[in-house]
Amino acid sequence: MNAFKAYKACVPIAWSPNLYITLVRGIPGTRRLHRRTLEALRLRKCNRTVMRWNTPTVRGMLQQVKRLVVIETEEMFKARKEKEANHRALRPPLVISHGTASAATEVTPA
Repeated sequence: MNAFKAYKACVPIAWSPNLYITLVRGIPGTRRLHRRTLEALRLRKCNRTVMRWNTPTVRGMLQQVKRLVVIETEEMFKARKEKEANHRALRPPLVISHGTASAATEVTPA
C-alpha cells in the first residue's frame, strides 16, 4: 500500500462538502453501466478531475466505479496540486566555475 492510498484511507470522505474525482483507469473494456456512470459524472478522459457535491447519489455512483477513479477531499486535492506546483517551480541555476586558481590547487593530489 503506497502512502497516497494510506492517506486516502484515513480521511473521512463523508464529512467533506466537495469531492474531487479523478479518472485513473481507461474507459475501453469497461462495462456499459460503468461507462454510463462515468459519463454522468462527466469523466471522459484519463487523469481528468471533476468536483462534485458530496451527496448520497454521487457516493453511490462512485461506489460503482471505485476501481476506475480516485476520490479526494478538498484538502487532499489542494495538497496534491501544491506539491505538483512546487515540483514544477523554477529552481535557481547551479553555478559551476571551472577557471579559479584556488580550485585547481585543491584538486591536485598531495
